[in-house]
Amino acid sequence: MPMFKLDGVDIPFEPGETLISAAAKKGIEIPHYCWHPGLSAPANCRMCLVEILPKPGMRPLMLDVLELDSKTGEYKPAQKPKLVPACQFPAAEGLEVKADTSPHVVQARKAVQESLLLNHPVDCPICDQSGECKLQDYWLEHGKFSKRLRDEPVHKPKAVVFGPTMVYDAERCVLCTRCIRVMGEIAKDPVLGMRERGNLNEISVAPGRQLDGHYTLMTEHVCPVGALTSQDFRFKARVWFLRTASSVCQGCATGCNAHLDYDPRYNKAFRYRPRENHAVNKYWMCDEGMLSYRQAHEGRITEARVNGKTSTVPAALEAAAKLFEGGARASIAVVFSAQHSLEDNWALAELANTFGTTLRFWSGKGDGDQDAILRHADKNPNTAGVRGLVPEAKPLSALLEAVQSGTVHHVLALGGMTAEAIIPAGIKLITVAAHDGSLAQAATVLLPATSWAEQSGTYVTAKGVRQVSEKALEPLGASRPAWEQLAALGKALGVEVSWTKLRAIRSQLTASLSEQAPLAS
Repeated sequence: MPMFKLDGVDIPFEPGETLISAAAKKGIEIPHYCWHPGLSAPANCRMCLVEILPKPGMRPLMLDVLELDSKTGEYKPAQKPKLVPACQFPAAEGLEVKADTSPHVVQARKAVQESLLLNHPVDCPICDQSGECKLQDYWLEHGKFSKRLRDEPVHKPKAVVFGPTMVYDAERCVLCTRCIRVMGEIAKDPVLGMRERGNLNEISVAPGRQLDGHYTLMTEHVCPVGALTSQDFRFKARVWFLRTASSVCQGCATGCNAHLDYDPRYNKAFRYRPRENHAVNKYWMCDEGMLSYRQAHEGRITEARVNGKTSTVPAALEAAAKLFEGGARASIAVVFSAQHSLEDNWALAELANTFGTTLRFWSGKGDGDQDAILRHADKNPNTAGVRGLVPEAKPLSALLEAVQSGTVHHVLALGGMTAEAIIPAGIKLITVAAHDGSLAQAATVLLPATSWAEQSGTYVTAKGVRQVSEKALEPLGASRPAWEQLAALGKALGVEVSWTKLRAIRSQLTASLSEQAPLAS
Protein backbone atom coordinates (compact mmCIF):
# COMPACT_ATOMS: atom_id res chain seq x y z
CA MET A 1 0.00 0.00 0.00
CA PRO A 2 1.39 3.46 -0.89
CA MET A 3 2.40 5.76 1.98
CA PHE A 4 3.22 9.36 2.76
CA LYS A 5 4.82 10.89 5.85
CA LEU A 6 2.95 13.18 8.24
CA ASP A 7 5.24 14.73 10.83
CA GLY A 8 7.59 11.79 10.31
CA VAL A 9 4.87 9.13 10.68
CA ASP A 10 4.15 6.77 7.78
CA ILE A 11 0.50 7.04 6.70
CA PRO A 12 -0.91 4.39 4.34
CA PHE A 13 -3.61 5.49 1.93
CA GLU A 14 -5.92 4.25 -0.79
CA PRO A 15 -5.71 5.81 -4.27
CA GLY A 16 -7.84 8.95 -4.38
CA GLU A 17 -7.77 9.58 -0.63
CA THR A 18 -6.99 13.00 0.76
CA LEU A 19 -4.39 13.73 3.42
CA ILE A 20 -6.96 14.31 6.16
CA SER A 21 -8.98 11.15 5.49
CA ALA A 22 -5.89 8.93 5.38
CA ALA A 23 -4.59 10.46 8.60
CA ALA A 24 -7.99 9.96 10.27
CA LYS A 25 -7.90 6.24 9.43
CA LYS A 26 -4.50 6.08 11.10
CA GLY A 27 -5.97 7.69 14.20
CA ILE A 28 -4.31 11.06 13.67
CA GLU A 29 -6.59 14.10 13.69
CA ILE A 30 -5.74 17.07 11.53
CA PRO A 31 -7.83 19.92 13.03
CA HIS A 32 -10.87 20.80 10.96
CA TYR A 33 -14.35 22.30 11.05
CA CYS A 34 -15.86 21.98 7.58
CA TRP A 35 -14.52 18.54 6.64
CA HIS A 36 -16.65 15.46 7.33
CA PRO A 37 -15.79 12.00 5.98
CA GLY A 38 -19.31 11.49 4.64
CA LEU A 39 -19.61 14.85 2.87
CA SER A 40 -17.88 16.79 0.09
CA ALA A 41 -14.89 18.93 1.08
CA PRO A 42 -15.32 22.69 0.44
CA ALA A 43 -12.08 23.64 2.24
CA ASN A 44 -13.64 26.83 3.56
CA CYS A 45 -12.64 26.79 7.24
CA ARG A 46 -8.85 26.63 6.56
CA MET A 47 -8.25 24.92 9.89
CA CYS A 48 -6.71 21.86 8.24
CA LEU A 49 -3.90 23.71 6.46
CA VAL A 50 -0.65 21.74 6.24
CA GLU A 51 2.81 22.32 4.78
CA ILE A 52 3.99 20.17 1.86
CA LEU A 53 7.76 19.78 1.75
CA PRO A 54 9.23 20.06 -1.76
CA LYS A 55 10.95 17.05 -3.22
CA PRO A 56 14.73 17.27 -3.73
CA GLY A 57 15.54 19.53 -6.66
CA MET A 58 12.11 21.18 -6.64
CA ARG A 59 11.61 24.86 -5.91
CA PRO A 60 9.31 25.49 -2.94
CA LEU A 61 6.20 27.59 -3.50
CA MET A 62 6.59 30.68 -1.29
CA LEU A 63 4.34 33.64 -0.51
CA ASP A 64 5.43 37.22 0.15
CA VAL A 65 4.08 38.44 3.49
CA LEU A 66 4.65 41.22 6.03
CA GLU A 67 5.82 40.31 9.51
CA LEU A 68 5.78 42.52 12.59
CA ASP A 69 9.21 43.20 14.05
CA SER A 70 8.66 43.02 17.81
CA LYS A 71 11.75 45.16 18.46
CA THR A 72 11.02 48.05 16.11
CA GLY A 73 7.23 47.72 16.03
CA GLU A 74 7.32 47.95 12.25
CA TYR A 75 6.32 45.49 9.52
CA LYS A 76 9.04 44.05 7.31
CA PRO A 77 8.88 41.92 4.14
CA ALA A 78 9.22 38.16 4.62
CA GLN A 79 8.32 34.87 2.99
CA LYS A 80 6.48 31.76 4.12
CA PRO A 81 5.54 28.51 2.36
CA LYS A 82 2.11 28.27 0.78
CA LEU A 83 -0.02 26.02 2.97
CA VAL A 84 -2.66 23.71 1.47
CA PRO A 85 -5.95 22.34 2.89
CA ALA A 86 -5.50 18.70 3.89
CA CYS A 87 -9.18 18.00 3.20
CA GLN A 88 -8.69 18.56 -0.55
CA PHE A 89 -5.02 17.77 -1.16
CA PRO A 90 -4.65 14.23 -2.54
CA ALA A 91 -2.25 11.84 -0.85
CA ALA A 92 0.70 10.76 -2.98
CA GLU A 93 3.48 8.20 -2.66
CA GLY A 94 6.58 9.63 -0.95
CA LEU A 95 4.92 12.92 -0.01
CA GLU A 96 6.29 14.61 3.12
CA VAL A 97 3.77 16.67 5.06
CA LYS A 98 4.26 18.81 8.14
CA ALA A 99 1.41 19.76 10.45
CA ASP A 100 2.07 19.95 14.19
CA THR A 101 5.82 20.28 13.56
CA SER A 102 5.49 23.26 11.22
CA PRO A 103 5.58 26.70 12.88
CA HIS A 104 3.74 28.11 9.86
CA VAL A 105 0.89 25.62 10.31
CA VAL A 106 0.71 26.27 14.05
CA GLN A 107 0.50 30.01 13.42
CA ALA A 108 -2.17 29.53 10.73
CA ARG A 109 -4.32 27.46 13.08
CA LYS A 110 -4.04 30.09 15.75
CA ALA A 111 -5.03 32.80 13.26
CA VAL A 112 -8.08 30.80 12.13
CA GLN A 113 -9.14 30.27 15.74
CA GLU A 114 -8.74 33.96 16.53
CA SER A 115 -10.74 34.95 13.46
CA LEU A 116 -13.60 32.59 14.38
CA LEU A 117 -13.68 33.80 17.98
CA LEU A 118 -13.60 37.54 17.23
CA ASN A 119 -17.40 37.81 17.13
CA HIS A 120 -18.25 34.55 18.87
CA PRO A 121 -20.45 35.04 21.95
CA VAL A 122 -19.35 33.74 25.34
CA ASP A 123 -22.28 31.32 25.51
CA CYS A 124 -20.36 28.36 26.91
CA PRO A 125 -22.22 28.30 30.28
CA ILE A 126 -25.59 27.90 28.51
CA CYS A 127 -24.56 26.27 25.23
CA ASP A 128 -25.63 22.65 24.68
CA GLN A 129 -22.43 22.01 22.72
CA SER A 130 -20.27 22.82 25.72
CA GLY A 131 -18.12 19.82 26.51
CA GLU A 132 -18.04 18.54 22.93
CA CYS A 133 -17.38 21.78 21.04
CA LYS A 134 -14.56 21.93 18.51
CA LEU A 135 -14.04 25.63 19.22
CA GLN A 136 -13.33 24.80 22.86
CA ASP A 137 -11.14 21.81 22.03
CA TYR A 138 -9.05 23.61 19.42
CA TRP A 139 -8.69 26.73 21.54
CA LEU A 140 -7.09 24.58 24.23
CA GLU A 141 -4.94 22.70 21.72
CA HIS A 142 -3.98 25.46 19.30
CA GLY A 143 -4.83 28.77 20.93
CA LYS A 144 -4.92 29.75 24.60
CA PHE A 145 -4.78 33.39 23.59
CA SER A 146 -6.64 36.44 24.86
CA LYS A 147 -9.15 38.24 22.70
CA ARG A 148 -7.60 41.31 21.05
CA LEU A 149 -10.81 42.79 19.66
CA ARG A 150 -11.93 45.76 21.75
CA ASP A 151 -14.84 46.87 19.57
CA GLU A 152 -18.42 45.67 19.93
CA PRO A 153 -18.71 42.26 18.22
CA VAL A 154 -21.06 41.73 15.29
CA HIS A 155 -24.48 40.60 16.54
CA LYS A 156 -26.64 38.15 14.60
CA PRO A 157 -30.02 36.46 15.08
CA LYS A 158 -30.26 34.05 18.01
CA ALA A 159 -32.69 31.21 18.78
CA VAL A 160 -34.11 31.17 15.25
CA VAL A 161 -36.60 28.30 14.80
CA PHE A 162 -35.63 26.65 11.53
CA GLY A 163 -38.35 24.01 11.74
CA PRO A 164 -40.08 21.54 14.05
CA THR A 165 -36.79 19.98 15.20
CA MET A 166 -34.08 22.61 14.95
CA VAL A 167 -33.08 25.98 16.48
CA TYR A 168 -30.31 28.11 14.96
CA ASP A 169 -27.95 30.59 16.63
CA ALA A 170 -26.18 32.65 13.96
CA GLU A 171 -23.70 34.22 16.41
CA ARG A 172 -22.21 30.82 17.24
CA CYS A 173 -22.02 29.67 13.62
CA VAL A 174 -18.57 29.25 12.04
CA LEU A 175 -20.04 28.84 8.52
CA CYS A 176 -18.57 25.39 8.01
CA THR A 177 -21.59 24.60 5.73
CA ARG A 178 -21.84 21.01 6.99
CA CYS A 179 -25.57 21.44 7.59
CA ILE A 180 -26.06 22.75 4.05
CA ARG A 181 -24.24 19.77 2.60
CA VAL A 182 -26.11 17.24 4.75
CA MET A 183 -29.45 18.46 3.47
CA GLY A 184 -28.26 18.70 -0.13
CA GLU A 185 -26.07 15.59 -0.39
CA ILE A 186 -27.58 13.13 2.10
CA ALA A 187 -31.25 14.15 2.47
CA LYS A 188 -31.44 15.25 -1.19
CA ASP A 189 -33.36 18.36 -0.10
CA PRO A 190 -31.17 21.50 -0.47
CA VAL A 191 -33.36 23.61 1.78
CA LEU A 192 -30.45 25.36 3.57
CA GLY A 193 -28.17 28.02 2.12
CA MET A 194 -25.95 30.92 3.10
CA ARG A 195 -26.72 34.64 2.82
CA GLU A 196 -24.83 37.93 3.25
CA ARG A 197 -21.03 38.22 3.05
CA GLY A 198 -18.00 38.40 5.30
CA ASN A 199 -18.70 38.62 9.02
CA LEU A 200 -22.41 39.10 8.27
CA ASN A 201 -22.69 35.60 6.80
CA GLU A 202 -25.32 33.28 8.25
CA ILE A 203 -27.18 30.07 7.39
CA SER A 204 -30.71 30.56 6.07
CA VAL A 205 -33.71 28.46 5.06
CA ALA A 206 -35.01 28.69 1.50
CA PRO A 207 -37.88 31.20 1.13
CA GLY A 208 -41.26 29.62 1.76
CA ARG A 209 -39.71 26.56 3.37
CA GLN A 210 -38.75 25.30 6.80
CA LEU A 211 -36.14 22.75 7.82
CA ASP A 212 -38.24 19.61 7.82
CA GLY A 213 -38.17 16.10 6.43
CA HIS A 214 -36.66 12.88 7.76
CA TYR A 215 -32.98 13.83 8.21
CA THR A 216 -33.06 17.27 9.85
CA LEU A 217 -31.42 16.10 13.09
CA MET A 218 -28.31 15.22 11.11
CA THR A 219 -27.68 18.95 10.68
CA GLU A 220 -27.30 19.25 14.46
CA HIS A 221 -25.22 16.09 14.63
CA VAL A 222 -22.59 17.35 12.17
CA CYS A 223 -22.49 20.92 13.56
CA PRO A 224 -19.02 21.27 15.18
CA VAL A 225 -20.18 24.12 17.45
CA GLY A 226 -23.44 25.05 19.14
CA ALA A 227 -25.03 26.86 16.21
CA LEU A 228 -27.69 24.21 15.55
CA THR A 229 -29.42 22.62 18.52
CA SER A 230 -32.24 20.09 18.46
CA GLN A 231 -35.43 21.05 20.23
CA ASP A 232 -35.53 17.56 21.70
CA PHE A 233 -32.16 17.74 23.53
CA ARG A 234 -31.89 21.52 24.01
CA PHE A 235 -31.21 22.51 27.66
CA LYS A 236 -31.90 18.99 28.97
CA ALA A 237 -28.48 17.62 29.94
CA ARG A 238 -24.77 18.36 30.16
CA VAL A 239 -22.68 15.98 28.11
CA TRP A 240 -20.04 15.47 30.81
CA PHE A 241 -22.67 13.82 33.01
CA LEU A 242 -23.70 11.41 30.25
CA ARG A 243 -22.36 7.93 29.61
CA THR A 244 -22.57 6.14 26.25
CA ALA A 245 -23.50 2.61 25.21
CA SER A 246 -23.16 1.15 21.72
CA SER A 247 -26.73 0.52 20.63
CA VAL A 248 -28.79 -0.51 17.63
CA CYS A 249 -31.73 1.63 16.50
CA GLN A 250 -35.06 -0.11 17.08
CA GLY A 251 -37.00 2.02 14.60
CA CYS A 252 -36.83 -0.21 11.53
CA ALA A 253 -35.12 -3.17 9.89
CA THR A 254 -32.16 -1.08 8.67
CA GLY A 255 -30.63 -1.45 12.14
CA CYS A 256 -28.64 1.78 12.23
CA ASN A 257 -25.74 1.73 14.66
CA ALA A 258 -26.09 4.36 17.37
CA HIS A 259 -24.58 5.76 20.55
CA LEU A 260 -27.19 5.81 23.32
CA ASP A 261 -26.31 8.64 25.71
CA TYR A 262 -27.77 8.30 29.19
CA ASP A 263 -27.35 9.75 32.68
CA PRO A 264 -26.61 6.94 35.17
CA ARG A 265 -27.58 9.18 38.09
CA TYR A 266 -31.21 9.18 36.96
CA ASN A 267 -31.14 5.96 34.89
CA LYS A 268 -32.48 7.98 31.98
CA ALA A 269 -31.71 8.00 28.26
CA PHE A 270 -31.31 11.44 26.69
CA ARG A 271 -30.40 11.00 23.04
CA TYR A 272 -29.22 8.87 20.17
CA ARG A 273 -26.20 9.73 18.02
CA PRO A 274 -25.19 7.86 14.84
CA ARG A 275 -22.38 5.33 15.26
CA GLU A 276 -20.24 4.82 12.19
CA ASN A 277 -20.76 1.55 10.33
CA HIS A 278 -20.18 1.59 6.59
CA ALA A 279 -21.93 -1.75 6.13
CA VAL A 280 -25.19 -0.49 7.62
CA ASN A 281 -25.76 3.25 8.04
CA LYS A 282 -22.37 4.88 7.34
CA TYR A 283 -22.46 8.08 9.47
CA TRP A 284 -26.19 8.79 9.52
CA MET A 285 -29.58 8.15 11.09
CA CYS A 286 -33.07 9.37 10.24
CA ASP A 287 -35.07 11.64 12.55
CA GLU A 288 -37.47 8.88 13.57
CA GLY A 289 -34.54 6.68 14.53
CA MET A 290 -32.76 9.48 16.38
CA LEU A 291 -35.86 10.09 18.51
CA SER A 292 -36.64 6.41 19.09
CA TYR A 293 -34.43 6.46 22.21
CA ARG A 294 -37.58 7.74 23.97
CA GLN A 295 -38.99 4.21 23.80
CA ALA A 296 -36.59 3.30 26.60
CA HIS A 297 -39.09 5.06 28.88
CA GLU A 298 -42.33 5.67 26.97
CA GLY A 299 -45.08 3.05 26.76
CA ARG A 300 -43.16 0.71 29.03
CA ILE A 301 -44.47 -2.24 31.00
CA THR A 302 -42.68 -2.24 34.35
CA GLU A 303 -45.03 -4.26 36.55
CA ALA A 304 -46.72 -7.64 36.21
CA ARG A 305 -50.47 -7.84 35.58
CA VAL A 306 -53.05 -10.56 36.20
CA ASN A 307 -56.43 -10.08 34.55
CA GLY A 308 -55.53 -6.46 33.86
CA LYS A 309 -54.64 -5.64 37.47
CA THR A 310 -51.17 -4.86 38.79
CA SER A 311 -49.50 -7.82 40.47
CA THR A 312 -46.12 -9.03 41.67
CA VAL A 313 -44.01 -11.22 39.40
CA PRO A 314 -44.17 -14.28 41.74
CA ALA A 315 -47.97 -13.96 41.92
CA ALA A 316 -48.16 -13.61 38.15
CA LEU A 317 -46.02 -16.73 37.66
CA GLU A 318 -48.29 -18.65 40.01
CA ALA A 319 -51.33 -17.43 38.07
CA ALA A 320 -49.68 -18.52 34.81
CA ALA A 321 -49.07 -22.01 36.17
CA LYS A 322 -52.74 -22.32 37.13
CA LEU A 323 -53.79 -20.90 33.76
CA PHE A 324 -52.01 -23.70 31.89
CA GLU A 325 -53.10 -26.51 34.22
CA GLY A 326 -54.91 -29.32 32.50
CA GLY A 327 -54.13 -28.10 28.99
CA ALA A 328 -52.17 -30.19 26.51
CA ARG A 329 -48.71 -28.64 26.25
CA ALA A 330 -48.46 -29.60 22.58
CA SER A 331 -51.51 -27.46 21.81
CA ILE A 332 -50.01 -24.26 23.27
CA ALA A 333 -49.47 -21.68 20.54
CA VAL A 334 -46.24 -19.69 20.76
CA VAL A 335 -45.82 -16.18 19.33
CA PHE A 336 -42.34 -14.83 18.62
CA SER A 337 -41.60 -11.09 18.37
CA ALA A 338 -39.71 -9.15 15.72
CA GLN A 339 -39.42 -6.39 18.34
CA HIS A 340 -37.31 -8.49 20.71
CA SER A 341 -33.72 -9.70 20.52
CA LEU A 342 -32.52 -13.05 19.21
CA GLU A 343 -31.73 -14.11 22.78
CA ASP A 344 -35.32 -13.50 23.90
CA ASN A 345 -36.75 -15.34 20.91
CA TRP A 346 -34.30 -18.22 21.32
CA ALA A 347 -35.43 -18.72 24.93
CA LEU A 348 -39.04 -18.82 23.76
CA ALA A 349 -38.13 -21.35 21.06
CA GLU A 350 -36.42 -23.56 23.64
CA LEU A 351 -39.47 -23.37 25.90
CA ALA A 352 -41.70 -24.27 22.95
CA ASN A 353 -39.47 -27.29 22.27
CA THR A 354 -39.98 -28.53 25.82
CA PHE A 355 -43.75 -28.18 25.34
CA GLY A 356 -43.51 -30.18 22.14
CA THR A 357 -45.66 -27.66 20.30
CA THR A 358 -45.34 -26.92 16.62
CA LEU A 359 -47.87 -24.07 16.70
CA ARG A 360 -45.43 -21.20 16.08
CA PHE A 361 -46.23 -17.70 14.92
CA TRP A 362 -44.55 -14.32 14.85
CA SER A 363 -45.70 -10.72 15.33
CA GLY A 364 -44.43 -7.16 15.16
CA LYS A 365 -45.27 -3.65 14.10
CA GLY A 366 -46.89 -3.09 10.72
CA ASP A 367 -45.07 -1.66 7.71
CA GLY A 368 -44.60 2.08 7.30
CA ASP A 369 -42.91 4.66 5.09
CA GLN A 370 -39.53 4.06 3.50
CA ASP A 371 -36.97 5.84 1.32
CA ALA A 372 -33.84 5.05 -0.64
CA ILE A 373 -31.52 6.45 2.04
CA LEU A 374 -32.00 4.64 5.37
CA ARG A 375 -35.67 4.31 6.28
CA HIS A 376 -37.01 0.76 5.81
CA ALA A 377 -40.68 -0.17 5.41
CA ASP A 378 -40.33 -2.91 8.03
CA LYS A 379 -40.56 -1.06 11.36
CA ASN A 380 -39.21 -3.96 13.42
CA PRO A 381 -35.52 -4.30 14.34
CA ASN A 382 -35.37 -8.11 14.23
CA THR A 383 -37.75 -9.54 11.63
CA ALA A 384 -34.89 -11.22 9.77
CA GLY A 385 -33.58 -12.64 13.02
CA VAL A 386 -36.92 -14.21 13.97
CA ARG A 387 -37.51 -15.60 10.48
CA GLY A 388 -34.02 -17.11 10.50
CA LEU A 389 -34.41 -18.55 14.00
CA VAL A 390 -37.89 -20.04 13.48
CA PRO A 391 -38.46 -20.19 9.71
CA GLU A 392 -41.54 -22.36 10.23
CA ALA A 393 -43.33 -19.60 12.20
CA LYS A 394 -46.42 -18.18 10.50
CA PRO A 395 -47.80 -14.62 10.61
CA LEU A 396 -50.05 -13.80 13.56
CA SER A 397 -53.09 -13.69 11.29
CA ALA A 398 -52.79 -17.47 10.99
CA LEU A 399 -53.00 -17.74 14.79
CA LEU A 400 -56.21 -15.73 14.80
CA GLU A 401 -57.69 -18.24 12.35
CA ALA A 402 -56.63 -21.14 14.60
CA VAL A 403 -58.14 -19.44 17.64
CA GLN A 404 -61.41 -18.74 15.87
CA SER A 405 -61.65 -22.37 14.70
CA GLY A 406 -61.24 -23.58 18.27
CA THR A 407 -57.89 -25.33 17.66
CA VAL A 408 -55.96 -23.12 20.11
CA HIS A 409 -57.00 -22.19 23.67
CA HIS A 410 -53.62 -21.36 25.26
CA VAL A 411 -51.11 -18.84 23.87
CA LEU A 412 -47.64 -17.80 25.07
CA ALA A 413 -46.54 -14.57 23.38
CA LEU A 414 -43.36 -12.49 23.36
CA GLY A 415 -43.76 -8.75 22.78
CA GLY A 416 -46.75 -6.54 23.41
CA MET A 417 -47.03 -4.76 20.05
CA THR A 418 -48.53 -6.17 16.88
CA ALA A 419 -50.09 -4.80 13.72
CA GLU A 420 -52.84 -7.45 13.65
CA ALA A 421 -56.12 -7.46 15.55
CA ILE A 422 -56.02 -8.53 19.19
CA ILE A 423 -56.64 -12.11 20.24
CA PRO A 424 -60.35 -12.78 20.92
CA ALA A 425 -61.63 -12.83 24.50
CA GLY A 426 -61.63 -16.17 26.27
CA ILE A 427 -58.17 -17.22 25.11
CA LYS A 428 -55.73 -17.95 27.93
CA LEU A 429 -52.84 -15.68 26.97
CA ILE A 430 -49.50 -15.18 28.77
CA THR A 431 -47.47 -12.29 27.39
CA VAL A 432 -43.88 -11.31 28.17
CA ALA A 433 -43.39 -7.77 26.89
CA ALA A 434 -41.40 -4.58 27.33
CA HIS A 435 -43.91 -2.21 25.70
CA ASP A 436 -47.67 -1.95 25.88
CA GLY A 437 -49.79 -2.94 22.91
CA SER A 438 -52.64 -5.16 21.82
CA LEU A 439 -50.96 -8.43 22.88
CA ALA A 440 -50.11 -6.95 26.27
CA GLN A 441 -53.60 -5.57 26.79
CA ALA A 442 -55.23 -8.88 25.86
CA ALA A 443 -52.99 -10.88 28.20
CA THR A 444 -54.49 -12.81 31.10
CA VAL A 445 -51.03 -12.83 32.69
CA LEU A 446 -48.47 -10.18 31.73
CA LEU A 447 -44.79 -10.37 32.71
CA PRO A 448 -42.66 -7.20 32.39
CA ALA A 449 -39.57 -7.46 30.14
CA THR A 450 -36.67 -5.05 29.83
CA SER A 451 -36.31 -2.91 26.74
CA TRP A 452 -33.30 -3.12 24.40
CA ALA A 453 -31.70 -0.29 26.43
CA GLU A 454 -31.72 -2.33 29.66
CA GLN A 455 -30.13 -5.51 28.36
CA SER A 456 -27.59 -6.64 25.83
CA GLY A 457 -29.21 -8.19 22.78
CA THR A 458 -28.56 -9.31 19.22
CA TYR A 459 -30.57 -8.03 16.24
CA VAL A 460 -30.44 -8.91 12.55
CA THR A 461 -30.87 -6.24 9.88
CA ALA A 462 -32.95 -6.63 6.74
CA LYS A 463 -29.67 -7.32 4.91
CA GLY A 464 -28.81 -10.15 7.30
CA VAL A 465 -26.17 -8.44 9.43
CA ARG A 466 -26.19 -9.54 13.09
CA GLN A 467 -25.47 -6.70 15.52
CA VAL A 468 -25.12 -6.55 19.29
CA SER A 469 -26.73 -3.74 21.25
CA GLU A 470 -25.12 -3.07 24.64
CA LYS A 471 -26.91 -2.56 27.93
CA ALA A 472 -27.15 1.07 29.07
CA LEU A 473 -29.87 1.44 31.70
CA GLU A 474 -30.79 -0.56 34.76
CA PRO A 475 -34.14 -2.43 34.53
CA LEU A 476 -37.17 -0.28 35.27
CA GLY A 477 -39.56 -1.47 37.99
CA ALA A 478 -39.98 -5.23 38.11
CA SER A 479 -38.90 -5.75 34.50
CA ARG A 480 -36.26 -8.36 33.72
CA PRO A 481 -34.86 -9.62 30.39
CA ALA A 482 -37.52 -11.60 28.56
CA TRP A 483 -35.26 -14.67 28.42
CA GLU A 484 -35.00 -14.50 32.22
CA GLN A 485 -38.76 -14.16 32.65
CA LEU A 486 -39.27 -17.11 30.28
CA ALA A 487 -36.87 -19.20 32.35
CA ALA A 488 -38.85 -18.35 35.49
CA LEU A 489 -42.09 -19.14 33.67
CA GLY A 490 -40.70 -22.50 32.57
CA LYS A 491 -39.83 -23.40 36.15
CA ALA A 492 -43.30 -22.30 37.32
CA LEU A 493 -44.78 -24.66 34.71
CA GLY A 494 -42.56 -27.50 35.88
CA VAL A 495 -40.25 -27.39 32.87
CA GLU A 496 -36.49 -27.93 33.12
CA VAL A 497 -34.86 -24.99 31.29
CA SER A 498 -31.32 -25.13 29.89
CA TRP A 499 -30.37 -21.51 30.41
CA THR A 500 -29.81 -19.24 33.38
CA LYS A 501 -27.22 -16.81 32.00
CA LEU A 502 -26.98 -14.71 28.84
CA ARG A 503 -23.60 -16.27 28.09
CA ALA A 504 -25.16 -19.73 27.94
CA ILE A 505 -27.82 -18.53 25.51
CA ARG A 506 -25.31 -16.87 23.22
CA SER A 507 -23.04 -19.87 23.05
CA GLN A 508 -25.92 -22.01 21.76
CA LEU A 509 -27.38 -19.22 19.65
CA THR A 510 -24.07 -18.49 17.91
CA ALA A 511 -23.65 -22.14 17.02
CA SER A 512 -27.13 -22.36 15.52
CA LEU A 513 -26.83 -19.13 13.51
CA SER A 514 -23.15 -19.19 12.53
CA GLU A 515 -23.95 -20.06 8.93
CA GLN A 516 -26.92 -17.70 8.54
CA ALA A 517 -25.64 -14.16 9.02
CA PRO A 518 -22.36 -12.33 9.66
CA LEU A 519 -21.93 -10.70 13.07
CA ALA A 520 -21.16 -6.96 13.03
CA SER A 521 -19.80 -4.99 15.95
